[in-house]
Amino acid sequence: MTEKVHIAVALDGAGWHPAAWREPTARPTELTTAGYWRDLVRAADDAGVVFATIEDALTLEGRTAEADAGIRRDRVRGRLDALLVASFLAPLTRRIGLIPTVTTTHPEPFHLATGLQTLDHASLGRAGARIVAGSSPQERANFGRRGDGPVGFPASGHVEDDPAWQAAFREAGEVVDAIRRLADSWEDDAIIRDVESGRFLDRERVHNADFEGEFFSITGASIVPRSPQGQPLITALAHQSIPYRFAAEHADVVFITPCGAEEAAVIVAEVEQAAAEVRDEPERLRVFADLLVLIEATEAAAVEAWDRLEERAPLATDAHIAIGTAATIVDEIRTLAAAGVDGIRLRPARLPADLTAITEQVVPVARAAGILQEDDGSPTLRQRLGLPLRSSRFAAQEVSA
Repeated sequence: MTEKVHIAVALDGAGWHPAAWREPTARPTELTTAGYWRDLVRAADDAGVVFATIEDALTLEGRTAEADAGIRRDRVRGRLDALLVASFLAPLTRRIGLIPTVTTTHPEPFHLATGLQTLDHASLGRAGARIVAGSSPQERANFGRRGDGPVGFPASGHVEDDPAWQAAFREAGEVVDAIRRLADSWEDDAIIRDVESGRFLDRERVHNADFEGEFFSITGASIVPRSPQGQPLITALAHQSIPYRFAAEHADVVFITPCGAEEAAVIVAEVEQAAAEVRDEPERLRVFADLLVLIEATEAAAVEAWDRLEERAPLATDAHIAIGTAATIVDEIRTLAAAGVDGIRLRPARLPADLTAITEQVVPVARAAGILQEDDGSPTLRQRLGLPLRSSRFAAQEVSA
């Protein structure tokens, strides 16, 4: 039996390759225009892509391990706020999920929660967030409120070896908890709109979140009524044990970066084991494997295009790279699907060129091959991924009382 997977896309500037903006097909003068993002996401929406993640960062350099990132002049610099871009796109799209990247260290959890709830209303239930833990010294300097935090990765490469990174993931977990509690603070039927009695709101069905954690506390309810999904979809990118455990405990979807099907199967098993240890709910964590792609009509043309990019600015990436035709990419997807993942998040090396190839070639070939999880018409992003809508925890408490 052929395994079926969802296909998602990850969008970042002119593409995931740092030299992509220099390609003749690029639109470097439009990267900070609304029309550019409208065109990209509408194309993905029309093709049936399940969701699009939108990258973001809180420094000019973005998220990079390059030691000279602050002085380089050959990289795209400047970006639009991902959450605001997603909110703009919400009424312009029909089915695609919209998942902006949000950093948990500096923005207030209350602001993140209300922004995501607003996005869920604007999209009629298609909102999510890609949660990023931690901050760099440059980010902390931009905000100027705190000096503590990670300074790069530990020499071992493992975040569990750095107390600052451990704290960052604990803080991110608290932020997700607060987002979920604030989303639950309004029950589904809190707004009654009783014109006769003059009662717009049943105040007994709006509850204080009352969150008290290690890093912050919240007393009060959200200002945004309960949204179509109840809670936005929470996603996270994970590469090793602590992030896997964070995703298992707090996320609905985890993005992994295996270098092949064998490693993908190992990571899926580790993620499932972490989920079994920390989750107190029956919902299974959905796993999407990341694949960075460059697609041309022939293998030779794809290799030539990749070599040209690499000559200009070599790429350092955590994701497996697939270079070739649409058939090449579908073969990679089929192989990863057999490893037990629920979906593939494709990172286009060049925008819009590789996104066009994904929407016009890869998705149709995957559909014809019978490996594409088709849209079942479910009204919300959570349901489209097979995740049930969650009732407000406060309503559940009332029922059990």
